[in-house]
Amino acid sequence: MKTASKVYTALIFIFLYAPIIVLIIFSFNDTDTASRTQFSGFTLRWYQRLFEDRYILEALLNTLIIAVVSAFASTVLGTMAAVGINRMKRMPKKVMMNITNFPMVNPEIVTGVSMMLLFVAAVSLFGGKSLGMASLIIAHITFCLPYVILSVLPKLRQMNPNLFEAAQDLGCPPVRAFFKVVLPEIMPGIVTGMIMAFTLSIDDFVISYFTSGTTQTLPIYIYSMTRKRISPEINALSTVLFVCIMLLLIIINVRQGREERRAKKAERERA
Repeated sequence: MKTASKVYTALIFIFLYAPIIVLIIFSFNDTDTASRTQFSGFTLRWYQRLFEDRYILEALLNTLIIAVVSAFASTVLGTMAAVGINRMKRMPKKVMMNITNFPMVNPEIVTGVSMMLLFVAAVSLFGGKSLGMASLIIAHITFCLPYVILSVLPKLRQMNPNLFEAAQDLGCPPVRAFFKVVLPEIMPGIVTGMIMAFTLSIDDFVISYFTSGTTQTLPIYIYSMTRKRISPEINALSTVLFVCIMLLLIIINVRQGREERRAKKAERERA
């Protein structure tokens, strides 16, 4: 039984990560065709061309601006929403949690098409510019918001609910009590939610495709590259994205591990 479980686990890891390893290897392949399976020699020219390509750099800048703004806005709004939901009574809280979870389980293509129709209708009714950077940021805030809420809520539940009231009893105004007492307690959840929002924003394609208009993000640009002759620059670009996302995930896991060890240490000290 143990042998079978080990083989099963090994097969899962092979199917998950073997294509990524092949992608990384062939991003250094000295060939002019990305689909060529023969390794012709080691080269870094595809990474050099990648960072010399003006269109890729523009798409990268758009992606980073959208990711930073949407991550910051969704973190602020998600933290406020989590605090509000945590103070609700049982039935309203269940209703709000179902509403919060719905964008996560809703198919992305449905969300993308519906938001595109909403933005087009808003432009036709109120005027203004067509789809672009603003619509992308609003769309990314919308689908990142639930992940921030679900990252902050567990920290609010773990916190002693009497701390906020105790700070007010000692003369601290409610707003200052929140920033002095509540915010430090839930900060790990806020940071985790912000990193997740940033990662999801960089990685999104479906919703961005429907709400981007003429603005290009990296996933959209990669898709447009695959519709033409497949260049090895795609391998290099995909490798860079994979490494960036992997670094963010490592940061999240390290932070969670530290918080768990601190919590266990605090429990042992109290015992």
